[in-house]
Amino acid sequence: MPAIHLTPAQRKVHRSEAHHLNPIVMIGGDGLTPAVKKETDAALKAHGLIKIRVFSDDRVARDAMLQTLADELDAAPIQHIGKLLVLWRPKAEKVKEVDEDRMPGPRDIKVVKYSKRFGQRPEIKTLRVLGNQRLTPGGNIKRAKPRKSLSVKKQRQAD
Repeated sequence: MPAIHLTPAQRKVHRSEAHHLNPIVMIGGDGLTPAVKKETDAALKAHGLIKIRVFSDDRVARDAMLQTLADELDAAPIQHIGKLLVLWRPKAEKVKEVDEDRMPGPRDIKVVKYSKRFGQRPEIKTLRVLGNQRLTPGGNIKRAKPRKSLSVKKQRQAD
């Protein structure tokens, strides 16, 4: 029995998602070799839902391959039509590392300037604004000024 059990409704959803996919793994005349299992595992990690093409005319052998792959790779068998097998395994979520010292990166901003004449097309420009810059209401880019420290008089008053 496979490690993952799905309801018929879940299988139906995965079958519809797999309809447009092309086969990623091909199983030749040698059958299930360790290399084929390794490639299938890598494809499941990358895609989650994959199609496998088996170049064998024996239906019983193809059924056995589907069950073996599902058991050994902790995947759920979704479908077996002809020489195509469909397997699904949930993809592991990637953990994003947050760098707190990171400064803001460049942003692409669209600036639209409308014409004063009726019926004219507006002028559209895409500007790249860096982390230390800002966009003025007129559509110009200005460098952000560093915040000035307090003057000597205000520092004395604060103390």
